[in-house]
Amino acid sequence: MTSLIPTLGGGYYTDPAIFAAEQEKIFERQWFCAVRAADLPSAGDFRTVLIGRESVIVSRGRDGGLRAFLNICRHRGARLCTEETGTVKRAFQCPYHAWTYGLDGKLIAAPNLANLPDIDRAGYGLHTVRLREWLGYAWVCLAADPPSFGDGVEGAVRERLGDLESIERYGLDGLSVGRRITYDVKANWKLIVENFMECYHCATIHPELTEVLPEFAGGYAAQYYVGHGAEFGEDVAGFTIDGGSGFSRLDGVADEQDRRYYAITIRPQVFVNLVPDHVIFHRMYPLAPDRTVVECDWLYSAEVVASGRDVSRSVELFHRVNEQDFDACERCQPAMASRAYRGGGVLMPSEHHIGEFHTWLRTQLGGY
Repeated sequence: MTSLIPTLGGGYYTDPAIFAAEQEKIFERQWFCAVRAADLPSAGDFRTVLIGRESVIVSRGRDGGLRAFLNICRHRGARLCTEETGTVKRAFQCPYHAWTYGLDGKLIAAPNLANLPDIDRAGYGLHTVRLREWLGYAWVCLAADPPSFGDGVEGAVRERLGDLESIERYGLDGLSVGRRITYDVKANWKLIVENFMECYHCATIHPELTEVLPEFAGGYAAQYYVGHGAEFGEDVAGFTIDGGSGFSRLDGVADEQDRRYYAITIRPQVFVNLVPDHVIFHRMYPLAPDRTVVECDWLYSAEVVASGRDVSRSVELFHRVNEQDFDACERCQPAMASRAYRGGGVLMPSEHHIGEFHTWLRTQLGGY
């Protein structure tokens, strides 16, 4: 009998068949955080996002609302939008045969279509994708019958913080992006999730972070306790690279949340980091068994961003943490194919929540 907990075997991080199953059974069935809503401010603005095996268009309609569609022309299946981001004036037009769709996804024109009066245009619109806005982001789900947003996405926040009010106090939907950094990580997405969930490694590779959050040097992540936020060090004024003061506390943040850091994992691909004067929001885009793109937003009050104030000292702290974490994940990735890791490794008791993540993963994958 041992207190150590077995991990997933190495094949879960390298096997293309398992990655394909994850695309189908996780990323194409769960709620997926696609874009920051404020990145699409005007009618016709769009961004394409790869979700599982599908390219999805998220765009702003004439009515001001966001919509999502599969990026596939209904005529012969050509990719409708070939650019990652852009703006269309009035409609989406397929670059192959010029089938044209309104911003609401309806088919509005096609060469020679007027000569076919028996064709119901309403039946040949773009395939729509479910979309919800929350925390200032557009979350989409490809499933025909999406899982409960309240139980899944919001439930992860309740499980971590104890309630939704705690995150709502930060007013994420009204914050502005002060900096965005995109990381191309040569590692499986699950290694990145597992790394974010534990702090057993913090004393080893995060000297700047443990200087600001001394309790992390003990190896227990903030996510280990429901509702707990890691307290700033006694001489630390703000969540910055040198521990110096940052900006004024966000308006809604409560006194008990001041000088504390909270981390939240929202399966399958979102990390949220809350500190008194800003929020750090990660979105993962798994592209291959050994490649994951991570887009990280540093969110500040609209006044801080509009005034052009220097955010580099607070950005640098977690940018350095990101680089340290992703470097560690990239060191692990090659070993996942080793015969020495075929049966997996072990987790310390303080990492038990990673074991719960593995149980969730196996449940989603069914026979794997």
